[in-house]
Formats: sequence, C-alpha cells, structure tokens
Amino acid sequence: MISVNRLSVQFGGSDLFDDVSFLVNSRDRIGLTGKNGAGKSTMLKILAKEQNPTEGEVAIQNDCTLGYLPQEMHLRLGKTVFDETETAFVEAKDLEKKIEHYNEQLGIRTDYESDSYSDLIVKMNDANERYNLIGGYTMQSDIELVLFGLGFERSDLTRLTDEFSGGWRMRIELAKILLQKPSVMLLDEPTNHLDIESIQWLEDFLKNYYGAVVLVSHDRAFLDNITTRTIEISLGKIYDYKANYSKYVQLRAERREQQQAAFANQEKYIEHTEMLINKFRAKASKASMAQSLIKKLDKIDRIEVDEEDNATLRFKFPPAPRSGKVLVEAENIAKRYGEKTIFSKVDFMIEREERIAFVGKNGEGKSTLSKIIAGVETYEGKMTIGYNVKIGYFAQNQAEILDGEKTVFQTIDDVAEGDVRKNVRSLLGSFLFGGDAVDKKVKVLSGGEKNRLALCKLLLQPYNLLIMDEPTNHLDMRSKEMLKSALMKYDGTLIVVSHDRDFLQGLTDKVYEFRNGNIKTHIGDLQAFLASRKIQNLAQLEVKAAANGADKKEKEKEKFESKHEQEEKKKLEKELKHAQAAVQKNEKEIERLEQLIKEMDDNLLDPEFYSEALKDATVFERYNELKKNLEREMEVWDRHQNALEKLQLSVGNLT
Repeated sequence: MISVNRLSVQFGGSDLFDDVSFLVNSRDRIGLTGKNGAGKSTMLKILAKEQNPTEGEVAIQNDCTLGYLPQEMHLRLGKTVFDETETAFVEAKDLEKKIEHYNEQLGIRTDYESDSYSDLIVKMNDANERYNLIGGYTMQSDIELVLFGLGFERSDLTRLTDEFSGGWRMRIELAKILLQKPSVMLLDEPTNHLDIESIQWLEDFLKNYYGAVVLVSHDRAFLDNITTRTIEISLGKIYDYKANYSKYVQLRAERREQQQAAFANQEKYIEHTEMLINKFRAKASKASMAQSLIKKLDKIDRIEVDEEDNATLRFKFPPAPRSGKVLVEAENIAKRYGEKTIFSKVDFMIEREERIAFVGKNGEGKSTLSKIIAGVETYEGKMTIGYNVKIGYFAQNQAEILDGEKTVFQTIDDVAEGDVRKNVRSLLGSFLFGGDAVDKKVKVLSGGEKNRLALCKLLLQPYNLLIMDEPTNHLDMRSKEMLKSALMKYDGTLIVVSHDRDFLQGLTDKVYEFRNGNIKTHIGDLQAFLASRKIQNLAQLEVKAAANGADKKEKEKEKFESKHEQEEKKKLEKELKHAQAAVQKNEKEIERLEQLIKEMDDNLLDPEFYSEALKDATVFERYNELKKNLEREMEVWDRHQNALEKLQLSVGNLT
C-alpha cells in the first residue's frame, strides 16, 4: 500500500534518515520506535505527505487513503462536539446533497424512456450504494459509538469544543480519523490524552480494523497489544522486526549479541590470517600461499555490529529554597464549568517535603487541581500559599506553550539569569541538545524534544514546590527513567499527576485519589494505595471506577468451567507439551552445534591445524555446513518458540 524507497532526510547538515526503505502492507500493525528526536514523527509526516524527504520517494497506491493524527494540531472552535466530529463524513455529506438532487429530478421529470433519465437512475443507484458503503445510513450511531468509546458522555455531544481542554479536542480529531476509515492510519502518540478505559477501547478498535495501522507510542502495553511488527529508527537507520515491542527488544538484544560474537570470531580469524600472510611473505616458497590468503581476506564480508544510541539525559533539580512548614492549605475548594461540577467541598494541606501522587480517572479533576494550586485556574473556596513558596509548574500542554519561532538556545537563554546564562549550552547538552541542535527552531522539534526543553526550563531557577502534570508524555523509556531518578533526588515538595504506575512507584509517599467529585487522601506510596483498594494497578482502578454501577451478576466469574472449556483446555495442554518438547529438542541441537563450532574455532586458532586445514577443503566445508545448520536450527527454534508462547497464552486465558 505504501512503498518507502531509499529515503534520506537531512536537518542542518546531519542525516535524520540515510537511505532507508520499507513497505507498509495491507493490515500491517506497525509500531515505530526509537529515542526522542530519532525521527519517528518526521517519518509519519513523510508517509502522510505532510513533509518531503531530501532524497528518495514514498509511493502510495492510487486507491489508498490516509488518516493522519499528528502530535500537535490547530483545532477549530465554535462547533459542538457532535457537529465537529460529523465533519469526518465529508464524502457522505456530499453524497446526501447529490441523492437529494437526483430525487428532486426524478420527481419532476416525465421523460421516462430517455437515455438521460436512465443515466439519472444509474447515478442515483451508484450514489446510494456508495453512501451505504461508507456508513452514511449509520452515521449518527457510528459517531456516538466512537465518541463514547473515547470517553465522552452523551451530555458532552452538545457542548462546544471551546469548553474542552487540548487533550479532549485531540480525542475529537482521533474520532474523526477512526470514522473516516482510511486504508492506512498514521497515529502519532494517540494514547497521550486517553485514560485506561479509552486506551483499551482503542486497542480493540485498532486490532479489528480492516486497514493498516502505523503508530508511534511510548506505551509498551499498548504497542504489545496492537502491533505485530516493529520498525526501530536509530542513528539514521531502521531495523525491521516482525514482532511486537517486547519481543522486538528481546530479538534486538539477541541480534546484537550474535553480531558481537560473530564480529569477535571474524576479528580473530582475520588477525590469525594476517599473521600467516606476514609469515609466508618472508619465504619465497610460501609466496603463492600468502597471495591466496590475501585474496580470501579481500572476499570476506566484514561483519558490522548495529550501532546503538546510548545518549541519555543527565540533570538534577536545583536545591529547593527553605519554605514554611505548610506550603498549601485549602478549605472548601470547588470547581465548576457551567452546570458541571468537577469536585466540591475539598479540604487538604500540603506540608514541606511531602511527595504526592494524583490518581484517578480522566475528567475527575487531577489536572484542574494542579492548575488551581499553580495559580493558573480560578476556583471557589479558600486557598492559602505558605511562606516563601516558589512553585514550578509543568503542564500537560507545556510543549505547546513554547514559542515555536525561537531556537532551542533562545528559549533557555531568554529566561536564564545570573551565572546560569554562562552555562546555557552545557545545560542544553544535559538534555541532549548538543551541537547544531541548539539552533533548531522549537516548531521543528518532536514532542519528546519539546518536553525535554520544557523540563530544562524548570531548572533555570530553584523551586520548593514542583507540580508535574503527566511529565512523561512523549518521553522515551530511557528519558522516563532519568526524569524519575532526578525527581527521586529532588529535596523539595512534589506533586505528580500520572497514569504510569512504573513511573509513580517509589516516587511518592502520599496519594490523592480523585473519585466521584471528591478527593480522598491515602498515606503511603502507590503500592500501599493499590493494596488498600485491593487492586493490582492503575488500570484496574479506572476500570473498577467505571464498573461501579454495573450489574453485580455480570461481574461475577463462573465458579466452574463448562465441559467445553475443560475439553478445550486438555487439548491445548496436550499441544503445549508437544510444543515444549519441540523447543527443548531444538535447544539441545543448537547447543550441540554451537559446541562443535566453538571446537573448530579453537582448532583454527592453532597455526599448524590451520595450515593443514587449508590443504583439506572438507574442513572449511564442514565448518560452513555447521554454521548453516545452526542458522537453520535458530529459525526453526524461533517458529517453535512463537507457537509455544501462543499456546501458553491460550492456556492461561482458560485458567
């Protein structure tokens, strides 16, 4: 459906992509992965024809349609949620007008036997068929289905889009793309503004979608549940694996280990051969042998080990200034948008060096309370900020607040003061903006790079109260780890809003749970909170909150398996034993072959054995045959292992 041929992209004299090629096939489920700034968003833009490459081409089939969700977009205002979503049906609306026109013509014309009347009937039938095919007759129900799946309530459908945050408006744009049903969906971080329920709904939608999906996400579980193919972008190259993200990580590590082992063996062989060449050159009788060895070395395909980008964030927050014991005290706080009450009658006190996690479903007010404490949102009630409190606030849309026309350097230099100004370049280097990257305009940065730049701004002055609202959005796995490490060492008071359990675990010592318009305080870290709620993770918290009003009978599990399930389980367990035996058999054969190859490698390091081997062609034939057999057994093992994992999953689902 899409063919990428020898694609190259240069920015500021350096290569973002260098001569990369791949195909997007029908029903592909591709996860684009890589570090922030590696070029994932740029690749999506190129596939969507939103940006041109420096070299190469992207060929798209004539009948292929594209749906592209960027990380950032300019959203239109002034329409209701339903009306804005309905704009996805541009073709259907045009067909409605045509069908209405054809009906009018058929109603007033009487030349029933004429060719033009027959043509009109044909056009009418064609329009009706197309209208039905693209969902014209189910338009309203489809719109509601998708909007409800993405977290909107019925009462939201008649509200103006102006009343919603950027994250909710992004959901509307996502809904429009899903409803357009393109041949290929290109989705850049679609889960950033979704809660767990909406993510699970989107997973089901995309898994069953008839077209192809190419997506960028740093949500490991989301990638694993949807994708069957992973394309990693690293240092200008791509690595294509027919596996989901977790499997790809394993295969990538194994591939590098194999490359390094093969590279080391080849280097030993080359070193030994060069030693023999130098030895034989000194003797006239051995000159022809030396030339023969030189030719063999020239013909060797030199093994290359895939480069690995190990650059990482290096920073720490400045020491927090001393504040009073109580930083924030709130009494009877409430927040309403028109007739909608987000929360009310909220009382709390935040003391020095407390570390608080805000958790709960989207829409319950976590970000709203963050804004209220930061002083950027109005409210009802009384709130007192304590003595010498200096608040640093990282908003969900922090990246959008940055001035796109400024360079990376100007963004920091313009607000830096005192001695910090002398070290702006060094500070930016800690956030992976080195060399020419500091001269890039903010508007060309990826979402992850903008987040890093926004984090960098937080270091320009010391704060004793940090409020971080979804700070890990757009950040790659390694950057998340470094941010958490820096926050763990921060000596001030911390408030974090996040759905990411791994990020929150161990980071906070108190939890504010937002539920049903109220806020409940739990003492202890996230693990203690989950234990008190008798749930395993934040996903269960959100699903549990949604299921509170459901029929209890529907939530109860069956106490006994049905006869059919028992039979199915026995059958699968039998197949599982066969699969395990096949894998074990392969592993033993692989061990045997590896041992034989190792023995031959050791023998070939012996100059005397090597000299004899050169006279006996069967030695190297045997050596090459062993390597081919090993490669063949590894492929067989991979197939058997995949089959085993599927069976283990099936058995687990029946348990």
